Amino acid sequence: MKKAAYRVVVNWEWTSKCNARCAMCPRHMIDNPTISTGDSFEQTLARLDPQDVFRCVIAGYGEPTTHPQFDRYIERLRDHPVTFDMATNGSRLSEERLRALDGVLRTLMISFSSIDPQVYQSVHTNLDQRAVMDNILAAARLLKRTRVVINLSPTRECLDTLDDTVAWLRGNGVTDLHMSPTYYDRAGAQKTSGQPDHVRLRNEIRRHGLGSQETAFIPGAVDIYRQWRANRFKCVPRNTNMLISASGHYTYCFNDIRESQKLGHVADISLREALERREALAEQGAICKQCNLRDRYRPRELVRVAMSYARARVAAAA
Repeated sequence: MKKAAYRVVVNWEWTSKCNARCAMCPRHMIDNPTISTGDSFEQTLARLDPQDVFRCVIAGYGEPTTHPQFDRYIERLRDHPVTFDMATNGSRLSEERLRALDGVLRTLMISFSSIDPQVYQSVHTNLDQRAVMDNILAAARLLKRTRVVINLSPTRECLDTLDDTVAWLRGNGVTDLHMSPTYYDRAGAQKTSGQPDHVRLRNEIRRHGLGSQETAFIPGAVDIYRQWRANRFKCVPRNTNMLISASGHYTYCFNDIRESQKLGHVADISLREALERREALAEQGAICKQCNLRDRYRPRELVRVAMSYARARVAAAA
């Protein structure tokens, strides 16, 4: 009997190139930064089936707005049956672009570290803080059909200025604020001094009433159960997501930054076939052994995340 299908989040990388050098991003591990071609874009778009995908996040390790075909790509998403979101550093969100993507994306997630200029520059290196702040306010003002979410960076120095940062955002009507309760080490690649105390991190999230970025990656209890049953390796972060890189390859895990374990190319196999290939694979050496996300998703943590997700769904429906 064929196993019941489950849905995943697709993390779609339009480019692995970026105009920033953020402290929490292990870009030094990307051997050949690239941009997606028109062919691989169309092939990937054709592979996104709502039966397999409950959410597609345009992100990866690069900044999608720097792709030379960004505006055309956004327009190609219009009327596609899959739900699209995008993560961005916010540096290239002109008013024209914001109007064009309104309603095409369900959620626009903007990464922001701190209202303090020195802290911002230490985390979001190479970016113009004032321009990003102006773009955040423009997004909040102009977007009517696309939700604006601010993903706050969970580094220690960001927590030190979190009160002022949250006050500025909420004082300007930007209220959908999220922060991850885990500082992702990304397969041992991230050894920065900015890693916070996790007890403090979670206390700050509760104190400010911040949403959790992780709940958006949970399709539902049935899908989680089916993922767990189908996969030989019981790893929720791996099995919940599928990164399609700018080169057009399905990858073993988001933490496989160097694409050392490719599952196939979008030109040759479907997403379902890539998932089936991954289901048979076990732990992959250093990619898994050094990952700090595995402990984040032990049974007790899964229950906590599920409860948080359920509360968020109930609140959204109210």
